[in-house]
Amino acid sequence: MNVKIVFFYFLKVLGIILGIIVVYALLGYLLPFIEVSAKEDGEKKEIPIYIYTNGVHTDIVMPVKNDLQDWSAKIPFANTKSKKTDYQYIGIGWGDKGFYLDTPTWADLKFSTAFNAAFWLSDSAMHCSYYRKMTVADDCKMMMISRNQYKDLVKFVDDKFDKDADGNYILIPTDAVYSDNDAFYDAKGKYSFLNTCNTWANDALKSAGQKAALWTPSDYGIFLHYK
Repeated sequence: MNVKIVFFYFLKVLGIILGIIVVYALLGYLLPFIEVSAKEDGEKKEIPIYIYTNGVHTDIVMPVKNDLQDWSAKIPFANTKSKKTDYQYIGIGWGDKGFYLDTPTWADLKFSTAFNAAFWLSDSAMHCSYYRKMTVADDCKMMMISRNQYKDLVKFVDDKFDKDADGNYILIPTDAVYSDNDAFYDAKGKYSFLNTCNTWANDALKSAGQKAALWTPSDYGIFLHYK
């Protein structure tokens, strides 16, 4: 095979890769504008939930405990550095383990982490953070949902956790936590450029009958529906 043929195939492959990137970028920008409307179940909206982003990952934030679910029983306060028990809310997000443990901000992103995450080559994790209060702002939006909607949301979130033989969530021992109020747990599923942490959070909103993007890989695609 001569140099010209090799160069031709190189350009062809490069063109395909660039084409995929361009299409992905366009879809990632355009599809989030297509809104999936909220579903009205006719019940009283009495449970507050939030969406919260750190600029990279979107978390679903819920009450730590009510008569429907006690998250502290499954995600012990003792697994955080602070070990305090006066938190009122818990934020939970799903994502690539490498992104979560090695990439708290975009400035920390490594090529190897991004490559492994994009192409189903690494494990996933649940990031769980406790909060004493939530403040509505550009990075944090609140919605009220019904008890049945909350049950559906709890099931959606719970189903993504890996569990041991006794049904317990599996803690990831690490010092790479973001603060003194969070911990990581093993999760089901593989992260990819088609199925990101924000895609999961967007799907969580759909599970609870809340408005969401048709599909989104970014937090922007979620929050544009909650301005």
